[in-house]
Amino acid sequence: MGFPKAIPNASQMLKTDIAHSNCPTSIVNAPVEIVWSLLTHPEKWGDFYDVRVTSVEPAGPAMVGQTVFAESGPRLLHLALEFRFTKIDAVNFEFGLDVKLPFGVTVCEDLNCVPIGQEECRVSYHCGFAFPTGWRGMVARMLMRRELSSGPVDSLSRLRRAAEERSGAGAPRGTAR
Repeated sequence: MGFPKAIPNASQMLKTDIAHSNCPTSIVNAPVEIVWSLLTHPEKWGDFYDVRVTSVEPAGPAMVGQTVFAESGPRLLHLALEFRFTKIDAVNFEFGLDVKLPFGVTVCEDLNCVPIGQEECRVSYHCGFAFPTGWRGMVARMLMRRELSSGPVDSLSRLRRAAEERSGAGAPRGTAR
């Protein structure tokens, strides 16, 4: 028989990850195959996401273990980003990414696309942000507080616009929430 775990005191609690979750969803007026194609060709992410892809290793369509190296921010400031595919399910249009952002921030991202009809789908991001422990995590969270909510919503909006342009759709009907 084990002993119950003690409740951590305040100094121990400061050493744990500070987490933030964001799960935007949008209806995309384009076939799910177009959205999936955009997502699974990471060398082209810079065409619609706010990133500059510097390399994809190994090259080619998305696969588990593939790493995408990119930069974000103003051209003079090269903020390194690293995306590693952890799951690819082409049958169900789902994938997972582990993302490394500047300042030791990491994101566990799951994305799924659900066909609603032949010409539209629902895309959902599930982003779990984790921060370094202690004061570094608190500072990183403070510096990124606006991006924690607006970043995933902006990425989803950019994906929706790109998919709808490729499908020849008119004005977008869904909005990221």
